[in-house]
Amino acid sequence: MSSLEPEEESGPVHAPGWDVDMWSLVRCLGYLSSFNLMVAVCLGLYVRWEQTDEPMILVIFILGLFILGIASILYYYFSMEGASLGLFHLWFSFLLGLLCFLNSPSLEENVKEQATNYLLLASVALRTVWALTDRIMGCVHYKPTLLSSEELLELLGFGISSTTMLMHKSMAIIALVVALGALIVGLRVKSLLALPNLACFALVTSLLFFKAVGITTNPFALGCYLGRLICEPLLDVYFSSLGATERWLPLLSWGRVWRRLSLLPLGLVEMAFFVLAALKMSHLELWYLVIPGFCVFGLFWTVCHVVLLITLWGFHTKLSDCQKAHSVQQSDTRSLDRVMASRGMRHFCLISERLVFFSLVSTAILAAVSWQPSSGVFMSLFLVVILLESLAHGLFHELGSCLGGTCVGYAVVVPTSYSRPDGQPTLLPPVQVQVLNVRSTGMLNSVQRLFSHHMIETFGCDYSTSGVTLEALQAKLKAFLELCAADGPRHDTYLVFYSGHTQRTGAWALAGEGHHSLQRLAGWLAGWLA
Repeated sequence: MSSLEPEEESGPVHAPGWDVDMWSLVRCLGYLSSFNLMVAVCLGLYVRWEQTDEPMILVIFILGLFILGIASILYYYFSMEGASLGLFHLWFSFLLGLLCFLNSPSLEENVKEQATNYLLLASVALRTVWALTDRIMGCVHYKPTLLSSEELLELLGFGISSTTMLMHKSMAIIALVVALGALIVGLRVKSLLALPNLACFALVTSLLFFKAVGITTNPFALGCYLGRLICEPLLDVYFSSLGATERWLPLLSWGRVWRRLSLLPLGLVEMAFFVLAALKMSHLELWYLVIPGFCVFGLFWTVCHVVLLITLWGFHTKLSDCQKAHSVQQSDTRSLDRVMASRGMRHFCLISERLVFFSLVSTAILAAVSWQPSSGVFMSLFLVVILLESLAHGLFHELGSCLGGTCVGYAVVVPTSYSRPDGQPTLLPPVQVQVLNVRSTGMLNSVQRLFSHHMIETFGCDYSTSGVTLEALQAKLKAFLELCAADGPRHDTYLVFYSGHTQRTGAWALAGEGHHSLQRLAGWLAGWLA
């Protein structure tokens, strides 16, 4: 893998060899989807104003048209494409949220409302077809990103629209939006539990959440919003060609301070979930089951999550060390994943994956014990916690699977000063001995560069013109094979390099008529590494 650097968010680009008309036709699907959304939102707001005579809806509708005009001016006259699209995504996600929440049964028979619903369905269908066609035709160039600016603005706009409701309902919706953002990140980085989390999110949201909050939503508007947001990350689970470390690169490239500060909101969310779960004990219907169950599983949850926070802190510490080493060697061709492999990150991630899995299990058990079917805030916080912990589990799983292990190397170079063509040693001429010494010195330097280039820990590079005795070699190899990594476990790979005279059987010819066979080395390996 080449050296990884964080790049801008992904987006479709004109693929080489594509016909311009075909590419324009595919892009028109995206524009048509946005146009359908705009018409549907305007028509839906007009229907709600017509039904309720609420002046605020008319004000918002007119303001929306005004902002659309500003966005068009920024796009076409000032070439401010980013600002224009940002305004569009933020404002229309806000209006789509209003369309979703300002719903009543009396609108179901309204012809204009039905037309609005069909336009919303057409918008999400066209968006899906456009995204799928883009990927099938290969005109999407993937770059590492967790959450694009468009997705972030659409999440923000939908969350702002929830502030028109009561405080507890608004808090539940905002927490659900945060969970949706974590779900999108999980799909984009191909987290191990991304698809099960998507199914869990869909079931909890559609069957339980809105009933608990007491909101009658427009299912077409809600489906349009969720479909437009999730379709591309969901398709990228199959189509994205980025490697594991590339997908997680935006997180891996964060600075040490920001990564450690990210533990603060995580800890606060975990604590809020635990406090809400504890409120279940105030319900006395099944107190003889709820209170003992919460005490037992609450203690288990607390222990697991203290370990989780310690594990994440340790990961950030090791990652900071890897970033320092990578920045020092920036002129070299080493990538961050190779630096992490040489620093023993794989072993750490394999252990951490199991610890985070226990945290996931404890969260699921605690939620089951203290489930509150009438609390939308509890459900949304449960989704936030389970999705964030799934991201941590996915990160450790990916790094543990793709990173290489630690390696230590030992080299023995013995220049040959004699030959045995007939089994008897014969001294070589001094000139030839000098040539062989120069060649052996160059070989020793090459081995040292090999160890350095591949970030192999060097146990030693021995060079001896007088030969090596069997006893000295045995002691050296024993110490070499008993060597452990800095954090305790044995190295994954032990590399031995020998350059010198050998016997016809392949055994190493040592000083004093001694020899060392490969079978003996294999026996030592079996004994010392058992």
